[in-house]
Amino acid sequence: MPTAPAPGTTLTIEAVLAGRLVRPLFQPIVELSGRTVVGLEALARGPAGSDLEFPDRLFAAGAAAGRLGELDMLCFERALEGAMAAPVAPPLLFANGEPAVMDQPLSPRLMELFASGPSFRTILEYTERALPSVPGSLLRLSGQIQLGGNGVALDDVGVDPMSLAFLPVLEPEVIKLDMSLVRDPHAAHSRTVAAVVRAEARRTGALVIAEGIETEDDLITARELGAHWGQGWLFGRPGPLDVATHRYNPAAAAALRAPRPGFHQPAGTPFEVASARAPRQPGTAAAIAAAFDRVRDIAASDDAAVIVASTADLPVPLHELAGQARSTIVLDRPVPGEVAVAVIGPGYGHAVCVRSAGGPELVIVDDLPTVAAVSRVLLNRHTRG
Repeated sequence: MPTAPAPGTTLTIEAVLAGRLVRPLFQPIVELSGRTVVGLEALARGPAGSDLEFPDRLFAAGAAAGRLGELDMLCFERALEGAMAAPVAPPLLFANGEPAVMDQPLSPRLMELFASGPSFRTILEYTERALPSVPGSLLRLSGQIQLGGNGVALDDVGVDPMSLAFLPVLEPEVIKLDMSLVRDPHAAHSRTVAAVVRAEARRTGALVIAEGIETEDDLITARELGAHWGQGWLFGRPGPLDVATHRYNPAAAAALRAPRPGFHQPAGTPFEVASARAPRQPGTAAAIAAAFDRVRDIAASDDAAVIVASTADLPVPLHELAGQARSTIVLDRPVPGEVAVAVIGPGYGHAVCVRSAGGPELVIVDDLPTVAAVSRVLLNRHTRG
């Protein structure tokens, strides 16, 4: 076991990494109606009493030293080690991932831990910061997680409207509502977020967790927002597992949607995916121009929209689209012989796909699941961070 330094010690991030001095604390996640514990969220801390004890300084030091990836992986390792060493393992373990280093491979130690067959499912949490910066890596990592029987959670939903746009693309097993919604549930923004999340949860079978539940009134509010599960000081503060006692709900893992290997890496090109679910039409110059004008109009009507384009060479100049959207992602590996663009917003989607081979053909899609599938195909061809 790592040996903690004396309180007040000044540490370098190199010393923390070399000594594996990250320690996990665990906070319960409960089922709101019966208050049984369905899982634990692991929260990383540096050595107690040191200048790197708290996560903001710990991760800032890792980033400054260029070792954020190693630190992120160590935090994940220590969380798994702690849960696997507990006398009674939790049904689910939630662990946070750092978006900036999402494209790194799993460490040998993590691979060893997963190969040993933990008795629980692991849910890897990512905040909406991961969505515009590394969307391709997020989808590829989600695919790896599904292969291992585990799942993904999208954290802090509601802070930025972009997270709502990406929900149908990622289709996480768990959607975590930011605590700001519990604090101000009657705000127009909170009502919009709750409505979109409820609809997405019904469509996909995702479970909804409300964060920041501190009082009985907060618990009532969380249920009104559509949360199934919750976490916060009302149910327990973060602490070590060796002093924590939890009334685990053994059925919790079964309540979570089953893994779907391959879901995040659909086969085919954008045009093939779209045309399998929507009719093709002749790709005349007038039809293509009208279709892309429609994309521009949709993007202009919602400042929360996200655009994913296969190439910058679109019938509508890209700068006209980019100026309307919250985020615009252009692939660095375009699809040969195709032009495709998808615009996604909270609860809706629209895509246009054109294929030039054998005479231009056009497919226009308004069905959200199909637009999301087209977007997944596009984003899997995006390698830039």
